[in-house]
Amino acid sequence: MPHDIDPAFAALPARRLAEVALTRAAELGRGHSDFAADFRLEQVRTQHLSMRDGRMESSGDGEDVGFAVRVVVDGTWGFAAGVDLTPESVVTVTEEAVEVARVAAALSTERVELAPEPSHGDVTWISAYEIDPFTISDGDKIARLEEWSRRVLDDDRVSHVDAHLETVRENKFFADLAGTMTTQQRVRVHPVLTAVRVDTESGDFETMRTLPAPAGRGWEFLLDPLWDRELAELPELLAEKMAAPSVEAGAYDLVIDPTNLWLTIHESVGHATELDRALGYEANYAGTSFATPDLLGNLQYGSAVMHVTGDRTVEHGLATIGYDDEGVQTQSFDIVKDGVLVGYQLDRRIAARQGLARSNGCAFADSPQHVPLQRMANVSLQPAANGPSTEQLISGVDRGIYIVGDNSWSIDMQRYNFQFTGQRFYAIQGGRLAGQLRDVAYQATTTDFWGSLEAVGGPQTWVLGGAMNCGKGQPGQVAPVSHGCPSTLFRGINVLNTRSEAGQ
Repeated sequence: MPHDIDPAFAALPARRLAEVALTRAAELGRGHSDFAADFRLEQVRTQHLSMRDGRMESSGDGEDVGFAVRVVVDGTWGFAAGVDLTPESVVTVTEEAVEVARVAAALSTERVELAPEPSHGDVTWISAYEIDPFTISDGDKIARLEEWSRRVLDDDRVSHVDAHLETVRENKFFADLAGTMTTQQRVRVHPVLTAVRVDTESGDFETMRTLPAPAGRGWEFLLDPLWDRELAELPELLAEKMAAPSVEAGAYDLVIDPTNLWLTIHESVGHATELDRALGYEANYAGTSFATPDLLGNLQYGSAVMHVTGDRTVEHGLATIGYDDEGVQTQSFDIVKDGVLVGYQLDRRIAARQGLARSNGCAFADSPQHVPLQRMANVSLQPAANGPSTEQLISGVDRGIYIVGDNSWSIDMQRYNFQFTGQRFYAIQGGRLAGQLRDVAYQATTTDFWGSLEAVGGPQTWVLGGAMNCGKGQPGQVAPVSHGCPSTLFRGINVLNTRSEAGQ
């Protein structure tokens, strides 16, 4: 259903302050052959609720309101931000941004240029949701979490239950000297419940978490019937996991559910194909990338059935928005096609540095006080048009494991050697599921893993996963991002026993 921009944000003097900032910037830019400026005003509202065994444990509400001015003066960045929404403050901050660029010019070793972007005029974009979660009372939210908790905790097979809800409404206004002026609003929600079973005699325990991922949706997500199915199944699945045998380490064929594979995509493809990382600009925080630009068009990233896109337009994606924080209209683009690396995620600076005609809209700042960074799009593995069902993929495996849900992970600084676990693991014997296993982790190098991809499921198996808190940069920023994928079949993947690896 269509929505209006939140009235509290609409009442802010965004256009007047943008006019003041850009007018002053243009005055200071006279005489400079290379000058650019943009203004960004944001209001980001957040709320979290946490419950333990059906009782409130913590809650918090926050609101971040402010503005930022970013300039390029003779090939050098300048940035400054403020919280006083007055013309006088905006003028001061604009002058500070230009002064930062002037001082930084003496230290700069590389010239900054921005790839061109056409003017998009005055546009408004609002994400796809039905019910703004901030119109729902705290009492109703708490009651929903209590109901979920009691429904699971009332089963004797469950010892403890944790329930959490995080909601965000993000409003952004952007204007630049080229004439683009965008007003945008998006909401996202992350409900999750974790059940714990404890054996009081042995001290052994297991956990199991609900599978639905955070989404660019509203309160209606918590009313979806899928939660009834999740909660009803959780106690039985947890009890089965507790009694399951420990896996025997070795090579297995894996059928990986999209609720698990999204995280592997995030770490081994999403981060590896951020071009600033591949060029070495993101070296201190979680490393660089093995997928360097000299390999573009030649690197066999995976098998021929591997088709990965970056997409900031997919419905309900956490990284979905109309225009990025540099005024670039968002789009979808290929990253891996027929198993070959064919593209990267870009912002305007990195696009210009590589001689590319345009950014593909991947700039984002998590706060009005932070400068935009190149951030991840919704990086997704595409399904096969007439591809098999999950059951059909399983039927083609003689000895393997079916993996459902994400859990812990580890990957090296080059995004190359990795290890992932999950929520549930099922033995596959003769094309059929044969009960749960415990202590499973799969390990590989990125290219070996994706090279072993034999088949991808059809559109009916495709699910959008994701996370609210992807970290990057120094000072650190977090960004929401989704990753869609179908069910998949990988052949001959090394599986570790995490219990024996830990020396237990």
